[in-house]
Amino acid sequence: MKYIESLKEGDRVGDIYLCKYRQSAVTKNGKSYENVILQDKTGTIDAKIWEPNSHGIDDFDAMDYVDVVGDVSNFQGALQLSIKRVRRVSEGEYNPEDYLPVSEKNIDEMYNELLKILNTVENVYLKQLLEMYFKNNEAFAKAFKFHSAAKAVHHGFVGGLLEHTLGVVRLCDFYAERYPELNRDLLLTAAAFHDVGKMKELSTFPENDYTDDGQLLGHIYMGTELVRASIRRIQGFPKRLSAELCHCILAHHGELEYGSPKKPALMEAVALNMADNTDAKMESFREIIKGAGENNGWLGYNRIFESNVRKTGK
Repeated sequence: MKYIESLKEGDRVGDIYLCKYRQSAVTKNGKSYENVILQDKTGTIDAKIWEPNSHGIDDFDAMDYVDVVGDVSNFQGALQLSIKRVRRVSEGEYNPEDYLPVSEKNIDEMYNELLKILNTVENVYLKQLLEMYFKNNEAFAKAFKFHSAAKAVHHGFVGGLLEHTLGVVRLCDFYAERYPELNRDLLLTAAAFHDVGKMKELSTFPENDYTDDGQLLGHIYMGTELVRASIRRIQGFPKRLSAELCHCILAHHGELEYGSPKKPALMEAVALNMADNTDAKMESFREIIKGAGENNGWLGYNRIFESNVRKTGK
């Protein structure tokens, strides 16, 4: 199989891919065509079916696995596949593991490191809350390790939620050592739970798309709701500590326009926001660089960084 990350301009493709998206469209001249996004475990590629009614274009839908024949070209600096023939394939003709993007890091090792750090939390109430999910709930742990942290943007792969959470927890652990005024137990607990709502905001792979609740409520609200409901199951959990923990989760995007219902009002909330933003931005840039392959030139304007970006020179 020729993976998407290895495709280059001029290649002829003849492989099976997962169809992530398909939609009919019309050119300025009134000609019908199809917009398609194909995926394998190494990434996605935009594709077009310019002759949707021609012989060799079989019926298929989004989330079908399809055998594609086509040519790779360069359109406005990005690779694009012109599909000449396509057919929907049956189960058994493909290995699903070839089509799910997966963290480059060992998932079990990351989870064990996360548990090791969280095990240092001393507050008895926060420790109970953490163990309720990360240590004693096998179903939660399995789903948490499999889930992504985003549809795209950053950590949008199997193990992405775990990798991002661990990155944020590590940064918060560093902040707590550097700034002793921080309540380390509160900060680490907030970091562990800050994106847990994404398990309801996004569907599991291969879809990895927004659910109805995700569109209507969002992961910040749903994550806070899960934590508040769980706190009510812990006898004697201090009311003030509960409010502070939930505030950190509610404010972890930092600004109202970025989706946070509240702006940070605690030092720990500021630290969590900084850690979350740092890990997300660094991963976003890493994925941009990885996607550029051997291109060492300017990569064009990027909406996340609001700048023309490129790799650092060696």
